[in-house]
Amino acid sequence: MENLALIDSFSEFKDNKLIDRVTLMAILEDVFRNALKKKYGSDDNFDIIINPDKGDMEIWRRRVIVADEDLDFENEEITLTEARKIEADFEIGEEVSEEVKLIDLGRRAILALRQNLISKIHEHDNTNLYKQFKDIIGDIYTAEVHHVRPRVVILVDDEGNEIVLPKEKQIPSDFFRKGDNVRGIIESVELKGNKPQIIMSRTSEKFLEKLFEQEIPEVFDGLITVKNVVRIPGEKAKVAVDSYDDRIDPVGACVGMKGSRIHGIVRELGNENIDVINYTNNIQLFITRALSPAKVSTIKIDEENKRAEVFLKLEEVSKAIGRGGHNIKLAGLLTGYELDVIREGDTESGEDDDDVELTEFSDEIEDWVIEEFAKIGLDTAKSILKQEVEDLVRRTDLEEETILDVIRILKEEFDN
Repeated sequence: MENLALIDSFSEFKDNKLIDRVTLMAILEDVFRNALKKKYGSDDNFDIIINPDKGDMEIWRRRVIVADEDLDFENEEITLTEARKIEADFEIGEEVSEEVKLIDLGRRAILALRQNLISKIHEHDNTNLYKQFKDIIGDIYTAEVHHVRPRVVILVDDEGNEIVLPKEKQIPSDFFRKGDNVRGIIESVELKGNKPQIIMSRTSEKFLEKLFEQEIPEVFDGLITVKNVVRIPGEKAKVAVDSYDDRIDPVGACVGMKGSRIHGIVRELGNENIDVINYTNNIQLFITRALSPAKVSTIKIDEENKRAEVFLKLEEVSKAIGRGGHNIKLAGLLTGYELDVIREGDTESGEDDDDVELTEFSDEIEDWVIEEFAKIGLDTAKSILKQEVEDLVRRTDLEEETILDVIRILKEEFDN
């Protein structure tokens, strides 16, 4: 039978793509009707019978019998002479059903038909894939590294679907080899032409929140609520948690005995330092908790401008700022307030009245160097001169030579 090769491909697609019977039959009928329209101009008078399980397919054309001299529409009408070749007792006005063989469509049409079938199947697959992953955006997903490129890692899941993990969505310490299993969240699904591109992220705050749900039973069960998550991927994160059950300590439950519960999350995120904080509606208390491990003396809140002046003892300033300014930046993001750190000595004592703001030296010290010192709470000349050079090298991203140049400039100011 001339349509066997085409029918075989139906089974191949059905088995490989797991398409249900109804959908496959709808796709097949659509493909054949398009072919009939191209060949005959219309498919209205054609019946298509398909059994994809057995590989059977029939196409029947219905035409009305007319007198030989009255033939106007060859696709819809058949002459009495031609009709009586099929059955001798046919009369004018009756309807004739005649099977159309695939070979009648022409070899080129059959090749085009098969290509159209392949295209429709792929289009169906892509639509289903798009819907499948659109429904799980924000959920954790695991896939295997297929190959690693400089700007992207290509992953493949158990069903052979390709997932993209861009460089900017990877934690800085991430290092993957072919065959590694990778966890992240499905961040987005984008259509590139007709093909969906599935984007995974490991840097999203949502990934950390979902890890809490996955690793901590009380969060999964809803006994503990994750109120807010902020993070600098691979460096530091702050998670505010709350519980409506007074018998539950949300921080203790999340951290676990000796950090046992949170340890798996920290390891998954490349040893990202995670601070778990009790949420509260009391903004002063919330800011105080968010700046941990620093001990805050007092806070002045400016509700209108969403700013807060945080007063700390000198020895607490560097703790509040944190390495690279990460602690204060995350505390601000977590609370929604812009935080200004003020050393208590700056307002309570006149001993530093002759101190000079570091910005006053902007003609001699580059702005980015001044910003590096500001990140660790050192914004005056004397605050820097009181520090050990080795300590400044450790706490900033500055070279020792640069720090020594700054100290020389500052000393010249006070020597004069």
